Formats: sequence, structure tokens, C-alpha cells
Amino acid sequence: MKEKNQNLISRPPVVVVMGHIDHGKSTLLDYIREASVTAKEAGGITQHVGAYETEVDHEGKKRKITFLDTPGHEAFSKMRARGAKTADIAILVVAADDGVQPQTMEAYQTIAEAKLPFVIAMNKIDKPDAEPERLKAQLAEKGIYVEGYGGNIPYAAISAKTGKGVPELLDTVLILADMADLKADPDQNASGVVVESNLDPRRGIASTLLIQNGTLEKGMYLLAGMALAPVRIFEDFTGKAIEKATFSSPVRITGFSAIPSAGEEFKTFKTKKEAEEALIKAKEMSDKKTRTEKIIKAAEEENKVAISLIIKTDTAGSVEALEKEMMKLQDAETILTVLRGGVGKVNEDDARFASASKNSIILGFNVATDSAAKEIIERSATPFFTSDIIYKISDWLKGEISKRKAEIPREEIIGVAKILKTFSRQKNKQVIGGKVTSGKMAEGKTFKIKRRDVEIGEGKITNLQQSKKEVKEVETGSEFGAMTENRIEIAKEDEIVIVGR
Repeated sequence: MKEKNQNLISRPPVVVVMGHIDHGKSTLLDYIREASVTAKEAGGITQHVGAYETEVDHEGKKRKITFLDTPGHEAFSKMRARGAKTADIAILVVAADDGVQPQTMEAYQTIAEAKLPFVIAMNKIDKPDAEPERLKAQLAEKGIYVEGYGGNIPYAAISAKTGKGVPELLDTVLILADMADLKADPDQNASGVVVESNLDPRRGIASTLLIQNGTLEKGMYLLAGMALAPVRIFEDFTGKAIEKATFSSPVRITGFSAIPSAGEEFKTFKTKKEAEEALIKAKEMSDKKTRTEKIIKAAEEENKVAISLIIKTDTAGSVEALEKEMMKLQDAETILTVLRGGVGKVNEDDARFASASKNSIILGFNVATDSAAKEIIERSATPFFTSDIIYKISDWLKGEISKRKAEIPREEIIGVAKILKTFSRQKNKQVIGGKVTSGKMAEGKTFKIKRRDVEIGEGKITNLQQSKKEVKEVETGSEFGAMTENRIEIAKEDEIVIVGR
């Protein structure tokens, strides 16, 4: 049987184009692919994420680049984030006449969070009021240091309108791609991500997909989330019918059983039976993920540590053994759930699954990790640990739990008092007398009512007296009288515990 990733070859880069509205992203893409997309958009503003493939000359060779065009308006920040997660390299477009704007910095933050190598395109240098040097200074003020201005971030001064500087920009993109050493395996079944989906009234549900690995051929079956499609109506990004496509290519598939979500990962299969079996597993995993998310939400509301584990081991027996050992670390403040357990090395699918699941940790016992998985883990900052000794994995997870416990917001006990007498009570107001046993009582503070060590209600001190004089605080060992607001009536021998954060 052929080993996965045995036939790795270089693949074209996927480049996301980002920046502030009206700074020229779509105009730049128009120039590169020599097609007018902007004119087709409402109001001349890009309203969706488009994927386009182009071929450029680089050092005497024809090289392909796939571009993702993302909206620059503030309303489309989630779409920009999806684009960044899908891409290998980013171009941050900044107009040299308009300078750094709010969405410029938002786009930069998205690029930084995705840990994408990027190049700055200083656009509109053909305008009379363009000031590239002022722009460099503005970027430096924001902590973005370009080459020759205190940093190593590459840039190109361009005019998307005339094409000046664009070849140099693309050369820089391809140099960044070569440094990233992007590879994929053409012999695998295609996998990748959904760029966008829509309902075509005549043909049905269609999706633009970006192939990230493997080869897609007509006659295969494609699964994206819970949406299944036969690869019959199969087109490239221009709408031309094709029989085959491979990695870094954007394609259009029509005929899905449901609308795939943008950002959803897809897999392909040779037969319908394989695809349907995968769909059943996907539904089971989705149900498990939903249950896990509910557990995590409930745990967070109770200020508990909740962790979802993705476990990979060398044998099926080891999966069970590692899971059993990890579950010993649960306590009153810690909830662990196994989201996925399996045999074999930590692969790209595991890494993507973990990065999309809240509070996930990947644990591996006696297994290797794919280079593609390592890249995703690093990019998404997913906690990850492997070892060939189970107790070392247990110790590492114990440390991770301790770190998270330290971040739980905890209530600080300001003072505790024993109730010696109770007096009048009207509606929710009550007069009590007591003695401070630890800490202090303080006017205006809220408290918990405890009866035989069981919390039965809450209240607030609205007035505090000591020796018949109004005071703000009463220290340990002193008696006091107080007016309180509380729904549950306080009784003699109860305790009131003042808490704060």
C-alpha cells in the first residue's frame, strides 16, 4: 500500500489580498488577470470572496499563483479571517495617498494571527499626492517595519491602475512561496476548503472550492461537512467545463445535497459508497462535537477548565490506555472529553479538526507528526504534545490544566460573620446582628448566606453600624448591626460571607 505523502511535489502558492476599502485590491487583481471583476460588483465594492488562478513569468519560467480576493469593508472581517486561514501568503494593499486606515490594521492583525508571510503593496504611487516615505513612517508607528526602514517586511511600490511595480510584487510573492517550500501530493484524493457557496436557481447548489492537496477528477464524490456532491458539473474559476484539477486550483462544483459553509473543509472519494460511509461518520462526529461544545459552554459558565482531546497512538489498545490515563486528571474544576481518538500519525486532518474545535489539545503516543500538521498546529497555536512514555503525556497535560486553572476568575473572601441575632424584616429588608469571625464586613458589599455550610442565598449590606454608630467597615472580632437586602431570610447561627473579585 502506498504511503501517504510519498509523492510530494512543489505546489503553487495561494495568496490572499487584503487591505482597507478603496485601496485598490480588486483593481490589482484585475490587472493581474486582465479581467474586470470590479465593474461587476455592486457599487464597485467586492461583496464576496473570489478565488482566481493566474500564470506569471518568474526567472524565465511560467509559475501559477492562486489569488483570494477578500472584501476590505469592516462588515466583512469574518470573511477576511477565513481567507487568511486558507492562504499561504498575504498581500497587504495600502494606498500611498491615503495611508494606514482602520481596516488596514484590522487586516494586518488577521495576517499576524494566521502567521502568514506577507508583502506590502504600496498602491496608487501614480497619484500626485502619493507619499511612500510618509506611508513607511506611518507603518513604523504601528509596529510594521518594512525593509530599509528598520525591519525586514518586503514591500513593492505599485500602481494597480497602470501596472507599474506589479511584476516586482509578484516576484516577491513567489520568493516568499519558495522560502515556505509549499508541497502537496498529486496521487491523493483531493482535499481542501470551501471558498463560497450559493444556490443557482437553474442548476442547484454550487460551491467554489480551493484544492489544497491531491487531485480531483470527474466521477469522484465530494463531501464538505454534511453536504455531498457527485463531481459531474465540474468547472474551473472561469466557468469552463473541466475533467481534472489539482492543488492550489479554484474549481466550481454544482449539485450539492446541502449548502456547504464557507471555510468548511472537503474530502473526495472514488466511489459513492465510500462518500456515504464518510458522511455517516461525519454526522456522528458532528453530534459528538455539538455535545462537547455544550459541555464546554456549561463548564465555562461554572468557571471550570474544559478541554477537548484529540488522541493519536500507535495501536488501538494504546488509544484506550491513554484515554483512561488522561481521564484520571479530571477533578471538581476540570472536565475532559475525547473528541477524537485514532491510530496512526498526527496528520493534517487531525490538526485542522483541532484548530476548528474550541479548547482542543492534540496528544500523541508513540507516533510521528506530518509536516503539514505541524504547520497548521503552529499557525493555529493548538496545544500539542507527543511522547513514547504515557506518564510524560500525563505530566504535560497536568501542567496545561494547572495553567488554565490559574486563569479561572476566582472569588476572594473579604470577610465572614456569624449571625448572633435577627430583628425586624420587611419585604426584602432585614436587620441583623453578628460578629466578624474573619476578614471584615463592609457597607455596600454583597454576601452569600450559608446555613450549616450550605449556600442558600445572597444579599447586600446597605447600612452598617458598630456601637450604634454608622461605619463603613467592621474588623475581625468586632460585633456589628446591619441593614441588609436579601430574599432568603437570615436566621440566627447562619454565616454571611462577603465575596469580591
